[in-house]
Amino acid sequence: MTWTVSSCFVTLAVLFLWRVEEIAEACSCSPAHPQQAFCNADVVIRAKVVGKEEIDVGNNIYGNPIKQIKYDVKQIKMYKGPSQDIDAIYTASTSAMCGVTLETAQEYLITGRMETDGKMHVTLCQFIEPWDTLSETQKKSLTQRYAMGCECRITRCTSIPCVITSPTECLWTDWVIEKTVNGEQAKHFACIKRSDDSCAWYRGAAPPKKDFLDIEDP
Repeated sequence: MTWTVSSCFVTLAVLFLWRVEEIAEACSCSPAHPQQAFCNADVVIRAKVVGKEEIDVGNNIYGNPIKQIKYDVKQIKMYKGPSQDIDAIYTASTSAMCGVTLETAQEYLITGRMETDGKMHVTLCQFIEPWDTLSETQKKSLTQRYAMGCECRITRCTSIPCVITSPTECLWTDWVIEKTVNGEQAKHFACIKRSDDSCAWYRGAAPPKKDFLDIEDP
C-alpha cells in the first residue's frame, strides 16, 4: 500500500511539473491594432505560401533539438522592410511557443521582425491575416496611412471608463463596444498625427488632408 501511494504521488508530481512547464511556455500577447502591428514590425509583406518544412536550428539546454517551421513564400508586395524580396519566413514549431500556422497556396498579409541572421521571423503576437479577409481600408492604409501615424499611440480600452493621458493617443474601443478586437476601428480607422501634433482617428478612402478635425472623411 505504501509503495502504491508513493508511486501515485511521484506520478502526480511529474504530471504537475509537466503542466507547470507547459503553462510557463504558453504563448501570451496583447492584441494590437493593425496600425500598431505595421509600425512595430520590421517587415510587412503580402505573400503567398508555396511550401513548408520543419527544420532543426540547434539544441536546448537539455540537449533536445529545437525545431522551427520554415514557410517558403512568394512575395507579392512589400510595404515595409529591406530592399531584397522575402522568400521564406520562420516561426516556432508549436503554438505554445507562439508558432504560426499558415496554409499552403494561401495569400497573407504578414508582419514580422528581421533577425540579425537576415531571416524574417513571425509569431502569433504579430498581425498575420489572410489577404482576402482584410477590409479595403486596411489594404489601402498599408501604402501610406498607417505610416503617417507611427508617432501616435493607440491605447486599447478593455473596460469602462477608459482614459488617455496624452493628446498623441487614440483610444481603441472595439473590445468594449463590439467585444472583438477586429471591430470598426481595426477595420476602417487609422490614428493620424494632425498639424497641431495631436493624434485623432481618421476614416476615409483617400490619404487625409494636412488638417482634419475628427474621424470623418475630410
